[in-house]
Amino acid sequence: MFGDLFEEDGDGFSSSTPGTGVKGRECEPPPPRGKLKLCGIKNQGGTCYLNSLIQTLLFTPEFRGELFHLGPDELGCLADKDKPEAKVRVIPLELQRLFSHLLLVDEKTASTSDLTDSFGWTNNEEMGQQDVQELNRILFSALESSLVGTSGSSLIHRLYHGTLVNQITCKECGNISERQEDFLDLTVSVRGVSGLEEALWNMFVEEEMFEGNNLYRCSRCDQLVRAAKSAKLRKLPPFLTISLLRFNFDFAKCERYKETGSYAFPLTFNLRPFCEQNDWPDSEYSYELFSIIIHKGGCYGGHYHVYIKDIDQLGYWEAPEEEVKVKLKTQKREDKVGERKKECENSVDAEDPLSVLTGILAQEESKCVLVDQLGQKLMNKTGTPWSKKYKKQYGTISKFLQNHPEVFMLVSDGTHVALKAAVPATTEPSPTEPVSSASANNSTENIEPETAGDTEATDGCHWFDLNDSTVTAITVKDIKKQFQGKESAYMLFYRKTAMKRPPEAIGNSAYKVPPHLVELVQEENARLQQRRAEFDASSNSIEVRLHLAPHYHWQNGALHPVSPNEDSIITVTFDRRKTVGDLRLAIYQMQDLWEGDMALTLAKNVPAGLHLYDTLTDDQISLYSAGVSNGSDLFVWNGREVSGVAVKTGVEWEPVLLTVLRPSAEELGCGDGSGVGDADGSGMVHSMKGFAGGATLGTVLEALGPQEAFLCQEQSRPGASGGGASGWRVFPPQDMQRTLRELSLKDGDALLLLQLEELDSSIFSLSGDIVTVTTPSDCRWLQVEFCPQSGIKEEEKEEQGKKRSKVSASGNMLLMEVKEKALEDLHLQDELSDVECCLRQLDRTGKLLPPVHEHLSVRESGIRLMTSLYLCPGPVPTATQLFLYFSVGLAPSVGQELEIIVEESLTIKECLKEMLQMAKLEGESWHLRRVDWCEEIGEPLMDENASLKEVKVIHGDTLVLVEGRLPPKGYLKLSVKMYIDVIDSSGVPELNHTAECQSIEGLATEWSGSEMRFIGHVEISEEASLDDLKTQMMTLPALQDVCVPSPAFLRVWLLECKKLARILRGNQQTLRKLKLGNGADVCVERLMKEEDLGLKDLLLRVQMGVPGEKAYYPFEEFLWDTGRDSTSRGLYAALASQYGLTPDSLLLAKHLPDKHTWMPISNWTQQVSKRKKKRKAESLQAAPFYLKDGDSIGVKNLLIDNNKEFTTLEDEIGQQRLTVEAADHNTRVRPATGECSQDIGSKKSGPTKNRKPEVALSISVGVFR
Repeated sequence: MFGDLFEEDGDGFSSSTPGTGVKGRECEPPPPRGKLKLCGIKNQGGTCYLNSLIQTLLFTPEFRGELFHLGPDELGCLADKDKPEAKVRVIPLELQRLFSHLLLVDEKTASTSDLTDSFGWTNNEEMGQQDVQELNRILFSALESSLVGTSGSSLIHRLYHGTLVNQITCKECGNISERQEDFLDLTVSVRGVSGLEEALWNMFVEEEMFEGNNLYRCSRCDQLVRAAKSAKLRKLPPFLTISLLRFNFDFAKCERYKETGSYAFPLTFNLRPFCEQNDWPDSEYSYELFSIIIHKGGCYGGHYHVYIKDIDQLGYWEAPEEEVKVKLKTQKREDKVGERKKECENSVDAEDPLSVLTGILAQEESKCVLVDQLGQKLMNKTGTPWSKKYKKQYGTISKFLQNHPEVFMLVSDGTHVALKAAVPATTEPSPTEPVSSASANNSTENIEPETAGDTEATDGCHWFDLNDSTVTAITVKDIKKQFQGKESAYMLFYRKTAMKRPPEAIGNSAYKVPPHLVELVQEENARLQQRRAEFDASSNSIEVRLHLAPHYHWQNGALHPVSPNEDSIITVTFDRRKTVGDLRLAIYQMQDLWEGDMALTLAKNVPAGLHLYDTLTDDQISLYSAGVSNGSDLFVWNGREVSGVAVKTGVEWEPVLLTVLRPSAEELGCGDGSGVGDADGSGMVHSMKGFAGGATLGTVLEALGPQEAFLCQEQSRPGASGGGASGWRVFPPQDMQRTLRELSLKDGDALLLLQLEELDSSIFSLSGDIVTVTTPSDCRWLQVEFCPQSGIKEEEKEEQGKKRSKVSASGNMLLMEVKEKALEDLHLQDELSDVECCLRQLDRTGKLLPPVHEHLSVRESGIRLMTSLYLCPGPVPTATQLFLYFSVGLAPSVGQELEIIVEESLTIKECLKEMLQMAKLEGESWHLRRVDWCEEIGEPLMDENASLKEVKVIHGDTLVLVEGRLPPKGYLKLSVKMYIDVIDSSGVPELNHTAECQSIEGLATEWSGSEMRFIGHVEISEEASLDDLKTQMMTLPALQDVCVPSPAFLRVWLLECKKLARILRGNQQTLRKLKLGNGADVCVERLMKEEDLGLKDLLLRVQMGVPGEKAYYPFEEFLWDTGRDSTSRGLYAALASQYGLTPDSLLLAKHLPDKHTWMPISNWTQQVSKRKKKRKAESLQAAPFYLKDGDSIGVKNLLIDNNKEFTTLEDEIGQQRLTVEAADHNTRVRPATGECSQDIGSKKSGPTKNRKPEVALSISVGVFR
C-alpha cells in the first residue's frame, strides 16, 4: 500500500574505487530526526505554501484523527488506483501516508511528491508560487469531493464550516430581513485597522446606515425608509480560519502592493460580542490560537512558513539560546535585588531614598502599598517628609518609583507599588486581551503571561517554527514579530478552548494511526536503521596500503621497491575507529616471520619515491585520531634503517627531485666516446637526482661533481619570447650553506653543472653571473620576404612568393646578420646596392610595423623565431633614433599616414618643423597631438621645448599635425558660438549682419525658432573668472557691433554633444572651478537685462497652455531657487506665486524633446502616520526628472482649461516620425519571417518588467458519486 513512499532515489549500494572514497560506500541514507523530534517537509521548488498548510492540518489533532478513522474499505487501495473499474480515493490515501510519515518515520524530512502527483500537478505547479489562502479552499473542496459516500463526507463541514447572517432592520416598522451565509474562513481587512479585534468589530458590531439619498425599500412598509445593515455570527465552527487581506491594489499607481503595517492578533479571545444573542456557555465562544502561516516577501513572490502550537506535545521543546540568556540576566538582576533587600532589612541608609523605600516595602506583609500611603510611611520611619528631604534632588515620589523599574513595579494603574521580586510570575489575561496592543507601554504586559516562569507555556504546549525542512523551537514573544513588516502573519487558525485532548494522546505520535500504517512504518524504520548501520560501517571502513621494509631499498633520496614485479604492497581494510595497537596486532598476525620491533610510519609517494613522515607511537588512540584515512600509506619497518641505510623521517627531510644537466661528449668535442653521449640531440645530458629538502646546496654539489665546478639555476626556459638560447644564473658562494627548501627549489627544477674548462666552448658563454647556453636545438629560422613597397596587396601575393627565403637564425644572432644573409639568399645584393633597406614586421591588418633596430639580437628585439620579417626600402633607425607615424588634420584619411625617423633628443618644435617639411606644409600655426591606445586623438603636446624622450614619445608612436597655435601653459582655448533667436533678431540689423558674415553653418537648437552660430575662439587663463571670459568674448568681431552694455548682459552656456547643457554661474568663479577644459565648446546669449545667477538658481522655460487647444503661449524664462525647496511641491508653489494662482489649480509637466513627449510632475504627497518615519521628499533635479537649466515646463491652468494632455500637434508629428524610423530599423535589423507584425503603436514606449502570467491553482479529483 505504501509503494515507494519511503524509498529514496537511487536506492542500493555503489562501491567506490580504492583511494578515492570509503570502501563499499553506499548512497547516504536520509538523516534521522533532530532533537526536537519533529519532521519537516522538502520543498519541491515552490511548494512552501503547501508545506505550511499540510503542517497545520497535521497539528490539528481532530482533523488528523478523523482522517485516520477512514479505512481501506471506504477509501480503497493505492495498488488498485490504475485499474479502471476500481474507485480509489487517492488524495485521502496519500494524505494518510504523508501524515503517518511525518508522525512516525525516523527521518528529518518527508516528501510531498506523491501527494502533488495525486493532485494532478506537473512541474509548473510545483515550481510556481501560489497563494496559501486559495490552496486552503481548493484542498478542502477536493477532500469533500473525494470523501463523498464515506463516513467522512461531512468532515470538512463539521470541523471548519460556520454560519453568519446578514440583517437589514427597518427603522420605521422594525421589520428584519435576513440572509444566511455559510463560510469556510473569515477574510478580514488589514488596511486601516490596528488588529484582528478591531476588524471583527467593524464587520459584526458596527452598523451600516441607509439614509439620505441611500434609502432602503422595506417589504412591509412598501416604501423607501431608513434602515440599518449589520452582520452576526450564528454558528461557530470548532476550528476558525482567518485570512488576512495583506495584498491590495493601488489605483493611483496601477500596481499591487503588500500591507506591512502593524496588525495585532490575540492568543485567546472571546467571540460573544460578534455573535447573535443566545444562552450558550462562554466556553463555546472562547478560542485559542494554534497556527500562524507567515508570508515573507512582496506581492509578486516570497516564501511561506508556519508557527505551530504543539497541542499533543509530540515534539521536544527547549528554550532558544537568546531566551536562556535573557532568563540568566533576569535571575542575576533578581539576585541583586534580593541582596539589596537583605541589606535594607539589616541597616537602612536614611540618605538613600532607594534603601529607605525598599526597606519599607520589604517589611510590609502584603508586599504592596498604596503610593499615596508610601509617603506617610516614609515620614514615620525617617521623621522627615519626602517633599523636604528628597524632592529637590529626585523629584516626586511617583517619578522616583518610575525611574527605578528594576526595583519597583507599579500595579493597578499605578496606584500601588511593590518590589519587583514580590510580583507574581504569571497573571491571567482577559479572554479578549491581544498578544500585543498598539501602544508600547502595555505590549510587555500582554506577552508576559505566556512567557514568565521557567516554562514557555502554562499548559505545556509549546510553539515551533516549521520552515520547509527546518524545524526550530520558538517562544510566544516571537509571535509579536509577525505583526508587521515584509515577514508577517497571513493566515490565522484558532480552535475552541473547550476541545480537550485525552491523556493517552499526549506525547503519543501513533495515537489513532491505523494498525496497517503503523506496521508499514515500523518496517520502514527497520530498513532505515539497517541502512544507517551499514552506511556507518562502510563510512568508517578504510583501505590502508602497507609497505613492508624488506621489499624496499634506499635510492636517490627516497625509498624504492627492490623489484617492480614483486608484490611489495599489501592492501588491508580496517575500521578507523579501532586503535593503532589493534592494527599493529593484525599486521603481526599476517606476518608470521616478522622479528623484532615493528614501527608504523605514515608515508607518501613523492616524485623522488616513497618518503616517511610521522611514526604512530601511541597504541591507545584510534586510527582516525592518528590521521590515518582512506587510501593512506603505512610503512612497516623497525624504525631505524632500511636495508642497512639509516632513514630520516619528517617534512623537513622530504626529498626534492631535481633535473641535472651536463654538456654531452659530442658538444665538448670528445668524439672518442670518453664523455657522456647526447641522448636527445640537444647537446645536453639530462639526469634525475633526488636530495633531501633539508640538505645544503654544498652537499648537492659535492654529490654531483668536484667542488670547483659551477652550479647554475635556469632563468628562462628554451623557446621563450625573444630567441632560443637559455640563460642560467650561477649560485653565489653564500648560497652553498643554504638548504634546498630555503632556496625555494621544488620538484622538476633544473640545475646546470659546468666545469671551468667547459666555458671555453662555443656553446657556453659567461657574462657576470649569467651563463648563456646555445645548443643545436636553439638554432631555428626566420622567414624573410622582399617587400618593394610600403604595403602588400592581395594581387601581389603570388609574385611575392617568389622572393621569399628561410634564413637559419638563433636567439643570439644579430638582425644585421639576418638581413645580410637574406640579401644573399634572395640574390638582391646588386639590385639594392645603392638602396637602404630595413627589416619590418607585419601586423594582423597588413600594416607594416616600425623597422627593427639591427644592432640588437633576435632575442633582445623580442622577435620570435619561426616568424616572418619583411625586407623593405628605407633607412634603418639607430639606437638613438625613433621611427614615428604622423598624419595631418583632426580627421585623417585611412592609410594616409606618413613615416619619419628622428632623433629622440629632438624637441617637439624641431620635430614639428621636420614633419611640416615632409608634408610640404607652410605656416607656423600648427601643433602636435598624440594618438592614444584606442586610436583616438588625444591632448596636444604642450611643452614645445621638451625633447621627444622627455614627453615619453617612443618608437612606433603616431602623432597628428593639427592646425592652430597652442595656448600658453595654464591657458584654455575655447570654441565660442552665439545663441540667436531668429524670430526676435529679424529686426536687429547688427545680428543679421553678424550672422551673414560667418562662414560656419548654424546649428539648430532643441527650441524652435533659434539656432547657434560659430563666432570664433577665445584663449584665456584657467584662473580667470567668468566675468573675465564674458569681457573677452565682447572683443570678438561678431559681438563688437552688437549692443552689449556690460558683461552682465551676457549669459554663457556650456555645450555637450552640441546641445545646451548648463549655465556657467558665479561671475567671480574661476574657469578651473567651473570645470572648463581645453577645447571646450561654449555658447553666449545676449540678454535684455543684467543677470547674476546664484549657485542654487535654476533657469526654466515655462509655457502656459492655450485653453482648449494643443498649443502653448510663447515661453517665459522663470528663475527657480532650488535652495529653498527642490521638490515638486516647491516648484508648484513658486509657479503658483508667479501666476497668482493656488498650487492645486496648476498641472505641470516636463518636455522631452528627443521623444516628443511630456513627463507629468505630480504635486501629490503620500500621507504617512505619525509612527512611521517620514520619507524624505525627492528633488526634481534627481531621478526621474533630472531638471536642468533650459528645460521646458508646460503649465495647465485647471480653472479655465479642462484639457490635461500636454502633447502638441508638433509632438504628435514627431512621435509618428520616430515610430516610422523604429519600424524601418526593425525591418532592416530583423530578417523577414512571414509572421504578422504587431501594431507598433500599441506597444508601450517605456521598458516594463516582464512577469510570468498568473495561473489559477486547481486539484484534479475523481468522480465518486
